[in-house]
Amino acid sequence: MSSLNLDDFSDLIERPDSGTRRDAEERRERLVVPSGALGRLDELGEWLSAAQGSVPVKAVRQPRVVLFAGDHGVAALDVSGRPAGSAQLLVRAVLEGESPVAVLARLAEVPVRIVDAGLDCDPALLPDEVVRHRVRRGSGRIDIEDALTVEEAERAVRLGMAIADEEADSGTDLIVLGDLSVGGTTPAATLIAALCGTDASVVTGRGGAGIDDLAWMRKCAAVRDALRRARPVLGDQLELLAAVGGADLAAMTGFLLQSAVRRMPVILDGVVSAACALVGQRAAFRAPDWWLAGQLSGEPAQAKALDRMALNPLLDQGVTVGEGSGALLALPLVRAAAALAAELPERAGTEPAEDAAEYVSE
Repeated sequence: MSSLNLDDFSDLIERPDSGTRRDAEERRERLVVPSGALGRLDELGEWLSAAQGSVPVKAVRQPRVVLFAGDHGVAALDVSGRPAGSAQLLVRAVLEGESPVAVLARLAEVPVRIVDAGLDCDPALLPDEVVRHRVRRGSGRIDIEDALTVEEAERAVRLGMAIADEEADSGTDLIVLGDLSVGGTTPAATLIAALCGTDASVVTGRGGAGIDDLAWMRKCAAVRDALRRARPVLGDQLELLAAVGGADLAAMTGFLLQSAVRRMPVILDGVVSAACALVGQRAAFRAPDWWLAGQLSGEPAQAKALDRMALNPLLDQGVTVGEGSGALLALPLVRAAAALAAELPERAGTEPAEDAAEYVSE
């Protein structure tokens, strides 16, 4: 029996400060650029101001990309565009600076942290700082068996919580969250279908690496079978993650919840982080107020999860590669919103400036 109850997070998580948000909105009304002229950047600046509890908003100075890595046994059914057990190659590509997220992180000068929660490889193949947190080697084949034991699920959630605490304690002020997984979109689709009461065919996409029609049908069948195993444990989020999640997904869920406790904003990437966020919302309904949807990946399950959480993606560029790349592309927008909200001057006096119209296009 687990000693961890995710429902306890509901009492620990508060919404971003509404008073600060009102102050930020009032300050926005006083800026020389008319309200609404900056579009969604106004909303982003006010959200970040409330998350920080600061007016004017502070610059995002210490963002970090955090990637949770794991292999999923369901990939053995050829439901992924990558070979089963090959997630360590994705990790290696990031470490060597040869993956999309590594290139984008280098461009943005943002450090990347990789956490091995459940890779299916010899730990000696990767640096100790990556593998030292591993909960187990790979996750079970969710169509016929549990991904984890409940005890392993608790360990994974607590791992994510500990990583969030480490980041918050080190001064990280915004997280770009992603995954490095093979087979991870299948448990993600299962979790979202279970929590939204949806059939497998509605949520099953083609994953980051892309699959053909036959593989898509196998994936639908795997999600359908996993759903039968998920529905009896819908009332307990930890048991749900154990049954049809995986070590990386459970760790990401713990990370998201504890980040909200620590008032640390998070940009979500694709369907895997969206699935973990949806589990987190079931545990603590205020938690999504601390998260941004970085991008729309094209996965149907992601769209359904974001709609359920009322999160509107910042970007829609058709990025399916995963790894946090789409979320990292959204980071400059958040930084731009903060800079504009903080640095644009206020109008002189109380009346609208005569030249304010020059900021509005004809």
